[in-house]
Amino acid sequence: MRLHWRMIIVLSSIGLVSGALLMSVNLFTKDRIAANKQKEIEEAVIKVIPGTKSSQKIYEEKDFTVYRGQDDNGHVLGVAINTAAGGFQDKISYIFGLNAELTKINSLFVLEQKETPGLGAKVTSVEAFLKFWEGRDASRPLAMRKPAVKKDELAPNEVNTITGATISSRAMLISVNAAMEKIKQLKQEGKFSIEGKDGD
Repeated sequence: MRLHWRMIIVLSSIGLVSGALLMSVNLFTKDRIAANKQKEIEEAVIKVIPGTKSSQKIYEEKDFTVYRGQDDNGHVLGVAINTAAGGFQDKISYIFGLNAELTKINSLFVLEQKETPGLGAKVTSVEAFLKFWEGRDASRPLAMRKPAVKKDELAPNEVNTITGATISSRAMLISVNAAMEKIKQLKQEGKFSIEGKDGD
């Protein structure tokens, strides 16, 4: 009987120690993943706001975060919006940059996606999709050009569809249009200051 209780105590102790170790590893891994993700976003901000040397988060809510990009002299170059589109398989997490006046898209960069390889996954391809967002007119809603044409044949507010991946490319278009409308509304409501006058 005494041996029986001793075994229970030993096994329980092992279970508690193992659980504590797993929890510690999970917390460490979780923090590390979060830090790596934040670093990836900061690097992406530099990509979508050319000339950026420093950035600050100026607005955040679920699936919608706004960063301000500045040069060495503190001059505001534009903003970057980190948001997500509802793709064919899952959410497509991406970030895109706008000039400080919110009238032009600098570029767009996909952070994470689980679309079908060779089809929807082409949203990560510069040649097939991303390059067509560069310099687009953000003063009005964007439209999708189908079938795809050369970049110089697109209207200022048009982007190409991806052949064989209409759902993914259209989801991105709808999401970007919604994000552009939202950031302009938030700015008008005084939710943040692009110029940094609010002390951000």
